[in-house]
Amino acid sequence: MVFSEPIFLFIFLPILLGLYFLPGPFRKLRNPLLLVASLFFYAWGEKVFVVMMMASIMFNYAAGLWIDRQRQAGRTGKLPVTVGIVGNLAFLALFKYADFLVGNLNSLLVMVGASGLTITEPGIDLPIGISFFTFQAMSYVIDVYRGNAEVQRKPVNIALYISLFPQLIAGPIVRYKDVAAQIISRRVTREGFAEGVRRFIIGLGKKMIIADTCARTADMIFGVAGNPDMPGVPLEHLTPGLAWMAVLCYTLQIYFDFSGYSDMAIGLGRMFGFRFMENFNFPYIAQSITEFWRRWHISLSSWFRDYLYIPLGGNRGTRWRTYRNLVLVFFLCGLWHGASWNFVIWGMFHGGFLVLERVGLSKKMESAYRPLRHLYVLGVVLIGWVFFRAETLPQSLAFLSALIGIAPGEGVVHHVNMYVDHLLVLVMVLGVIGSMPIWPWLQRWREDRLLTLEPSHRATFQALSIAFVQAVLILQLAIELMLAAGGSYSPFIYFRF
Repeated sequence: MVFSEPIFLFIFLPILLGLYFLPGPFRKLRNPLLLVASLFFYAWGEKVFVVMMMASIMFNYAAGLWIDRQRQAGRTGKLPVTVGIVGNLAFLALFKYADFLVGNLNSLLVMVGASGLTITEPGIDLPIGISFFTFQAMSYVIDVYRGNAEVQRKPVNIALYISLFPQLIAGPIVRYKDVAAQIISRRVTREGFAEGVRRFIIGLGKKMIIADTCARTADMIFGVAGNPDMPGVPLEHLTPGLAWMAVLCYTLQIYFDFSGYSDMAIGLGRMFGFRFMENFNFPYIAQSITEFWRRWHISLSSWFRDYLYIPLGGNRGTRWRTYRNLVLVFFLCGLWHGASWNFVIWGMFHGGFLVLERVGLSKKMESAYRPLRHLYVLGVVLIGWVFFRAETLPQSLAFLSALIGIAPGEGVVHHVNMYVDHLLVLVMVLGVIGSMPIWPWLQRWREDRLLTLEPSHRATFQALSIAFVQAVLILQLAIELMLAAGGSYSPFIYFRF
């Protein structure tokens, strides 16, 4: 089920909210209600794999109890936490990386002349959102082991933490220690619920108005794997203009698709009394790749920092150990995103620039003109997105060649104007504007303006500004509902991770 689907907007969410806010004794049933709704939400698209997720829940629940018993017996708990981590990683490797590992092993066997020993790929389907809920489960086990959170003795509560539907499929990755108290007790206020609704509407607009519009052009040029109706532009017909248009569209698509989902997840959480961490902070305005990763997918980068980078030694050892740790973290970050060498290259590419900035590039860039630093970041990010989006390494290299003007463009069969219309241009302009912190600037201007006005004028100015914001949100919601009612299924990019 997708947040932008009519069945979610018009049936699932209204019914769930109505049941959730039933008065009196029904308040005690809120956690079981959310758990049932979350399992139903996941089962809607993964009828078989919901059983697998429930098995993961019980495994991590048992691991937490085991760690707690070891602690009470005066032991360190290293054995159960190791079993918990290895079990979760094995679970992830089986479903996400089995085909990738077997395929690479077969290629290696063929290279050494042992083709007779090749193994048939298992062909295991990838459960939606497996990387997200597995990392959340691991954070529970590790937090209990570290003493950062109390063990959860009620199966319903730990099941709710791992399966909670707003951020189940594509994040943000919620740490157990951050929501442990909220799972046990939380309060929904009128202001919090209203803020949740506003955040959901904004996120839905990011997805349906900007991301989906840009996706159509990006998909037409890059192509969609396995879809004969949208094979993409043949590499021999690729031109610099087409390559740049595809990459720019995808750059806007992935940001507004993923940040839109995060906004909706955070908004839905607020409606039910939860507070989730922010996942994006205008990453495209960053002045360095280091800063970019402080702003992009914050829940994942901070997860790797706290559960891998710092335990490896972080930057506390020699410079070379720090560089090794960075490269290893981003190798795994790339692999986390998908079982493909393209994702590994993307991760290593970013990790390489982080090392370069540590070596001295960062200091040299500090004296550079600010727009130049910004162009440097966008250039690195755009090149990285080519590897992230392309289906194969040859396609990545063809697009990179086209971006720098080395492209055959034989016969020039495909022209940029075949893929661009006035709506796309308008949406891309909105996307560029939305990638900058203009709204926070306007909010600060409004607050400063209120302080300078005469007391008699403040109430009028505040009422007009609130009315303007509400009108924009209502108009946006109306557009979104029309698109949802007449649109087709459009999954979020990070569903496959």
